[in-house]
Amino acid sequence: MSTPFYVSPQQAMADRAEYARKGIARGRSVVVLQYADGVVFVAENPSRALHKVSEIYDRIAFAAVGKYNEFENLRIGGVRYADLRGYTYDRADVTARGLANVYAQTLGTIFSSAAEKPYEVELIVAEVGNAPEDDQIYRLPHDGSIVDEHGSVAVGGNADQISSYLDQRHRDGMTLGEALKLAVESLSRDNNGGERTLTAEQLEVATLDRTRPQQRKFKRILGRQLSRLLEENGAAVSAEGSEGAADETSDSEDTSGSESS
Repeated sequence: MSTPFYVSPQQAMADRAEYARKGIARGRSVVVLQYADGVVFVAENPSRALHKVSEIYDRIAFAAVGKYNEFENLRIGGVRYADLRGYTYDRADVTARGLANVYAQTLGTIFSSAAEKPYEVELIVAEVGNAPEDDQIYRLPHDGSIVDEHGSVAVGGNADQISSYLDQRHRDGMTLGEALKLAVESLSRDNNGGERTLTAEQLEVATLDRTRPQQRKFKRILGRQLSRLLEENGAAVSAEGSEGAADETSDSEDTSGSESS
């Protein structure tokens, strides 16, 4: 009888982490920035069928990179959690912190289980407050850890390079146009330090706007409104679009695998 091949727990976890990181790195990046009136989400995403940025609840939004089918399951679970908690208790009891904890438990359990592969996803959960200092942004890597972010954060693709670029240029009190311009500039940079041209059709943009009178603060920026913002702020993109492009500006991932670069 042959002796089973032994792999130490440390090596097994390192291999699982590397597997997940490679899958996430193949995805196109998402950038989240705080600005004066809320939080803006900008994703490189030419697909009109699949969203990388979505509303979860009144003041909470969700962004993700990686395998679409995996993070879409997480998004749906988050919506169900928020609806049930808001209905059972109070709408104010649904918070980004609570949702991030739920996602952390789910991702951590999957990552440490030897019975299934780790999820190839990285998530951002954000909540807009009544004032900029009340905004919350949480990044959740594949292993279920929680990172409390401030100002700006990037996930997927060359996230380290993009994050460094954002840290040097982001400031408090930016207008939406200034934040959008900075986000597009950061996404346009490639691994070699050069710049690409991103068109409005390649971007998915949404905000959590604290100034909206509605209880729901999530809003997608589409068509001519997105083009106008890009043009007014001199973002290095070809901004073409129409208002008819409405609600279907979405994800670049293939439902059967990781996003392509």
